[in-house]
Amino acid sequence: MAPERDIDDLPRNKANYTALTPLWFLERAATVFPNRKSLIHGSVEYTWHQTYRRCRQLASALTKNSVTFGSTVAVIAPNVPAMYEAHFGIPMSGAVINAVNVRLNAQTIAFLLGHCAASIVMVDQEYFPLAEEALKVWENNSKGNFNAPLLIVIADKNCDPMPVQYALEKGAIEYEKFVESGDPDFTWKAPEDEWQTIALGYTSGTTASPKGVVLHHRGAYIMAMSNAVVWSMPEGAVYLWTLPLFHCNGWCFVWTLATICGTNICLRQVTAKAVYSAIAHLGVTHFSAAPVVLNTIVNAPKEETILPLPRLVHVSTAGASPPPSVLAAMSQRGFRVLHTYGLSETYGPSTLCTWKPEWDLLPLDVQARLQARQGVRYVGLEHLDVVSTNNMKPVPADGKTIGEIVFRGNIVMKGYLKNPKANEEAFAGGWYHSGDLAVKHPDGYIEIKDRSKDIIISGGENISSVEVENNLYLHPAILEVSVVARPDEQWGESPCAFVTLKPDLKETDQRKLADDIINFSRSKMPKFWVPKSVVFGPLPKTATGKIQKHVLRTKAKEMGPMKKSRL
Repeated sequence: MAPERDIDDLPRNKANYTALTPLWFLERAATVFPNRKSLIHGSVEYTWHQTYRRCRQLASALTKNSVTFGSTVAVIAPNVPAMYEAHFGIPMSGAVINAVNVRLNAQTIAFLLGHCAASIVMVDQEYFPLAEEALKVWENNSKGNFNAPLLIVIADKNCDPMPVQYALEKGAIEYEKFVESGDPDFTWKAPEDEWQTIALGYTSGTTASPKGVVLHHRGAYIMAMSNAVVWSMPEGAVYLWTLPLFHCNGWCFVWTLATICGTNICLRQVTAKAVYSAIAHLGVTHFSAAPVVLNTIVNAPKEETILPLPRLVHVSTAGASPPPSVLAAMSQRGFRVLHTYGLSETYGPSTLCTWKPEWDLLPLDVQARLQARQGVRYVGLEHLDVVSTNNMKPVPADGKTIGEIVFRGNIVMKGYLKNPKANEEAFAGGWYHSGDLAVKHPDGYIEIKDRSKDIIISGGENISSVEVENNLYLHPAILEVSVVARPDEQWGESPCAFVTLKPDLKETDQRKLADDIINFSRSKMPKFWVPKSVVFGPLPKTATGKIQKHVLRTKAKEMGPMKKSRL
């Protein structure tokens, strides 16, 4: 068979081909709307002109400190202006941003920093002690090969200045001073190859160590554009950062906001009162959040709400499937919710439950059930399917046959950093395997029915049951343990530990022992990993001795949802 040929032999040249990167969106925003507010954080405000100059200054300062192509800069911070600027300034220097989940413990962060060989660590003042502890763990684990990264502390005018002073005494450089050392007219260099890495993020998965998800400039560009298209975001939208910027780089909305020349409202701590206040007083039109945040909003006491809303507010949600009752309640309060689904490996949400006009005539409860499905592929994703786990063939669109959700396209990660075995498994058969089990409905919309690999999604955070189990096995009273998801009124799901005690402890006061196990867990793992419930007894097993987790999941479900904490 003769090779395919185009109608011409015209080559690419500088005039007609440029590597795709979202960095150009910032330059355009500064050119088109230089005086429009780009960022608002309490009393701190910047325009797009100022943000562009500050990001160039940051890139320049990083370059002066030997940061370049192949370097990784880690950022440990909540949603503050510096975190936003880092998503542009770091790649403008040619380096890769690693936005670190602030909810992780020091041991996990130490692994991340060492694995990616972070040359600089930027850390918000609140999390400086956490970073300091992580660096000590990294050094202790490095066996004499530790090169301490440059430490930069991010001050927040809205917070107590004492932690900043402590950090400076420990040798850290204050972020504003660091930025001021750079050139605001710095000529940043766009990537020559759009396959070049722009960001690195870590996901727990089910392995003993977190996996580093590597994302490229091309995917970030396409995702930034897709977010605006699928959500019909208008130019100048006002976006409230309720979603952590360390979650898949804010689901790539960090770059989308520059694309549409919108305004970013930074929110350091997410509360229902803060959300309603920002909507009422700062003109918020859009925000993204896990279902747990939506639940908080609809159940907020009257004194913390400002209703009716002054305008229609658009909300995108992803994570554990939002309960239909929550979706209905959000709609009744004047929010329009877009339900999406995706993974760190797909740049964040990559499917959406596209609303169909004919659904407008259906009862609210039916609308909510339809809206709770994961939906269809993003405009920037080329292929999405549900396939048999036995032969990789597409399952019938009958809404009953269960298969695995698989992806293929430009918004699928490059792969896992330094992990060839995981890459081989993830990309088997030419698809990215999500590990999520779903059905495909007659209208083509997919709906998750279960999760393989036993991942627990709590408040939008992925929790590996294997990692929780590994920590619990360190408790002296535990003989066997298996952790599964239990419904949770506040968080959607929370870990539930089924425990078999060692023979000599069977007569122990189980209530006290359960409290002891939970307290032990708090010292060994991130807070959101800690089991909220402990059940004692023998574990169900197969003939070959394998624990039957599906039986335990059923038991956890029958126990009913964990009640919302009053603390």
